[in-house]
Amino acid sequence: MTVSVSVDKKVQLEKNKLQKLLRREVGKAIADFNMISDGDKVMCCLSGGKDSYAMLDILMNLQRRAPISFEIIAVNLDQKQPGFPDTILPNYLTKQDVEYHIIEKDTYSIVKDKIPEGKTTCGLCSRLRRGILYNFAAEHGVTKIALGHHRDDILETLFLNMFYGGKLKSMPPKLKSDDGRNTVIRPMAYCREKDIARYAEYKEFPIIPCNLCGSQENMQRKKIKAMFQEWDKQHPGRLENMFRAIQNVVPSHLADTTRYDFDEMTHSESVEPFEKLDVLNL
Repeated sequence: MTVSVSVDKKVQLEKNKLQKLLRREVGKAIADFNMISDGDKVMCCLSGGKDSYAMLDILMNLQRRAPISFEIIAVNLDQKQPGFPDTILPNYLTKQDVEYHIIEKDTYSIVKDKIPEGKTTCGLCSRLRRGILYNFAAEHGVTKIALGHHRDDILETLFLNMFYGGKLKSMPPKLKSDDGRNTVIRPMAYCREKDIARYAEYKEFPIIPCNLCGSQENMQRKKIKAMFQEWDKQHPGRLENMFRAIQNVVPSHLADTTRYDFDEMTHSESVEPFEKLDVLNL
């Protein structure tokens, strides 16, 4: 009995420590990027995965402690995938005492009609989903759309764009949508995926799998995720340094002429004036 009590206490302490860490990281991201202001109506987009559950849980926790007043609504898009358990989210959200909306749109049939068998459906699916959610936000007075992307998602997207898109680009923690009507925020931009996964286990969120449509996870992203996991094991701190790098950009030391005027650069902006270099000893 004593051993059991001791284990339970240790688990509870770990759970509290993890919640404080995630809450602190979310709070810092919100402050750093001015994500939420007094009077905001924040729409938390729920997919039924661990990340969006954790985001809603932490934002509701912060809402009770914040020095400002803001509203939270939870929104899920039921895309009519066969076998989708349509009672799980309503049951969970009812218990959380939060306003929620389930939007029913059959995008599944559209995606299956447009995408050849065997090809990934994620790209078209996400674009359709984004449009529906953006329209809902505009119609319901939402001022901020909160998505559950975390630090690992941001780094993976950075590498995907470099490897396959030829761009130094990722997911920003805060973004004005292309249609200009909505502001998208990613409150968990500083959170590690492995911490969120542990938190989801502790909280016993009713996870809904993302493979109901039969689509496979983007293989390119999957490879990068595996690479990151290996780096995290073999080189602790590397991912943290990578994320710090995208927060410390030096345009004059890259090669984008649209972001930095190399014609007008001064000696103080260069590493060292050319005339001072001993070219014979290079």
